[in-house]
This record gives sequence, structure tokens and C-alpha cells, in this order.
Amino acid sequence: MKTIDDLGDLRGKRVLVRADLNVPLDGTTITDDGRVQAAVPTLRRLADAGARVVVAAHLGRPKGAPEDKYSLAPVAARLGELLGAPVHLARDTVGDSARETVATLGDGEVALLENIRFDPRETSKDDAERASLAADLASLADAYVSDGFGVVHRKQASVYDIAQVLPAAVGGLVLKEVDALRRATDSPERPYVVVLGGSKVSDKLGVIANLLTKADRLLIGGGMVFTFLAAQGHSVGTSLLEEDQIDTVKGYLAQAAEAGVEIVLPTDIVVADSFAADSPHDVVAADAIPNGRIGLDIGPASAELFASKIVDAKTIVWNGPMGVFEFDAFADGTRAVAQALVDAGTRGGFSIVGGGDSAAAVRRLGFDEAAFGHISTGGGASLEFLEGKSLPGIAVLDA
Repeated sequence: MKTIDDLGDLRGKRVLVRADLNVPLDGTTITDDGRVQAAVPTLRRLADAGARVVVAAHLGRPKGAPEDKYSLAPVAARLGELLGAPVHLARDTVGDSARETVATLGDGEVALLENIRFDPRETSKDDAERASLAADLASLADAYVSDGFGVVHRKQASVYDIAQVLPAAVGGLVLKEVDALRRATDSPERPYVVVLGGSKVSDKLGVIANLLTKADRLLIGGGMVFTFLAAQGHSVGTSLLEEDQIDTVKGYLAQAAEAGVEIVLPTDIVVADSFAADSPHDVVAADAIPNGRIGLDIGPASAELFASKIVDAKTIVWNGPMGVFEFDAFADGTRAVAQALVDAGTRGGFSIVGGGDSAAAVRRLGFDEAAFGHISTGGGASLEFLEGKSLPGIAVLDA
């Protein structure tokens, strides 16, 4: 892949950067600005080189038309604070406002186009429609930099098609992401431990199938664990359960046993009366979840067990929290896993925290991000990379 260095002297040139600025909002307040912060180094580097930086990004899931709640205005304000200079926000994506905003940029200045998904061509399945938007974007720039890792698994106009129109290079963030994930997929140092959580088994079927042939241990927590427990014949009360995945999980358990891969499941669960921050709760054995109660975290014995299976690892990939970490009463399992990754790092282990929820948990629970080997900005992209899939936004840069 070509890097920014390969684009030559950028002073005075318009550089379109696809960033991932899809942050969570409470109204107009950003509740976790991790992705905005991650975008800053590449944008600052381009600005310092005298480029006229034009940023394209999306927010949320608009239906191909402008929606006030998905405006990038709060992101532009925060990005300006982090860069220490105003970020000029266009009122549209490639219309009159975008052209005027870009035309008035000076060397080293940064503009942000309004939510790229306000244009239905961005996510179109029709190649010609996406190519039309790519041409409009190309009219605003002289070169393209792909720096939104969270979208490189999407075949979209501002990710894939634009790279075939303009001189294209990979940004520092995407380069860092790919290098880190390759450490976990090409020839990982062992023991190689994968910790999977989050709500659904179905979200991680491909990852589990691929890593059953590569990892030494798979630790399963979060909402997805209840499908594993059900596959072992246990009742899970009112906990999250994907009944249609039980047979698939049984197959995984059998495959792991045959391959000598250790699958570690919780031995105890924190159960509550309801899904609420203040719900009455206690700890029960994983094979004795009462009817009418819901599991919201792994228990204290499981937290110790998981930590013991992580701390000696040389490569650790963690994707998905162990419980509902947003509620203090159900955050201990996730906290224990995060601490175990930190402890493994002090013993020479390399950890990758993948997925928006895991990264958000690290920040919410007060951990120093520098204590982890790498914190990925891309949930779906990192999962597909770990599945061994070709990512369109990476493949087009390799072409």
C-alpha cells in the first residue's frame, strides 16, 4: 500500500481524507470521542505539510437524506478543539456548500463535509451510482487518503470507489490497525488467547470458526455466553439467547475439543431481576441460573479464571465486553479482563482491544489506553480481518 509519503509534496494540494468519526451522541453531546482523537494525527500531519484537508465521514444510519440528528456539527466542533484550529463544516456533502467551503480553504486548513451518508449513492449496491459520487468527491480534491479503519470493510463510494479515481494512499491510523491485526493473524506469538464477548454469537460466527484453527484458548463472556451454556444443556433464565445458533455452537465445542483448542466458559454468573442499573442481583453458578432471572455479567470466580487464562499470553485479542459495563453493578467482569490484558502486557504480551464497545469500556472504566498494545477503532472491520476476509477498502489500496 502507498503511504502519505508516496503522495509527494502536498503543499497547496487538496487532500480528501476518509475518516471514521462515527461517535456516540447524547443529543448533540459526544459521549466517547475516541474515534475523533484517533483521526487527529493523520489530519495534523497533512495540515502541517501544507495540504488543504477535506474530511469525509459518516455518523449513524441516516436513510440517504439529511437528518439533523445525524449532522456532523458536534464532531466538527470537537475536531477543531483537538486540532487547535477551526474546522470548517460544509452544509452538504458534494453540493454548493461543499464546493465553496473547499474553494476557500488555505494551506494547512481543514474542512469537514456533512455526513457522507446523507447522499444515497454512498452506500448504493449499484457500481455506477457509487462511481458517480466518487467522481463528485474527486472534483473536490487532488489526492485521497484512507484513514477510517472502521469503514474499510465497506464497498462504499468514499471508501472504495474514490481510491480508483484519485492518487490514493493509506493513512497512519489504518496502517497502524493493519500492522497490529496482522500480528494476531499471520504468525502470532503463543500462547494466543482470544476473548469474545458482546451480545450475540451470530455477530462473531466467522471469527469463532476461523480462530478455532489458530488460537490456543477462546474465552467466552457477555451475552453470547448464554447460547454456549444452552448448548451444554443448561437453563439460562431470561438471559439473551439465540436459539437458532445452539446447534452451531455445539459444533464449535466439538471442533475445539478435537483440535485441542481450549474454550473457557464462565463458572458463575451475576444475575438480576431485570435489565436495569439498580436491579437486585446476586451470583449463581453458571449451570444454575434461576428461571425468571437475567445474566448481566460473568461472576467473580469467572473473572479470576479468565484473568488466569490471559496473564501468561503473548498475543491477546479481546472483542466484546463481559457484561453490561455501562451499569456499575455489572462492570466487574469487563474490568477484570481489561486489567488482565494490562498485566499480560507487563510480561511481554501484546494485546489488541477490538470493537467499539470494548474500547469504550476501557475508557469508561478509567484504564490508561497506553497500557494496551493496540486499541482498534473498527468493530466490524477488525472482526472481518480476524475472520480472514478481504476488506474492500484495503484491497483497493493494494491493487
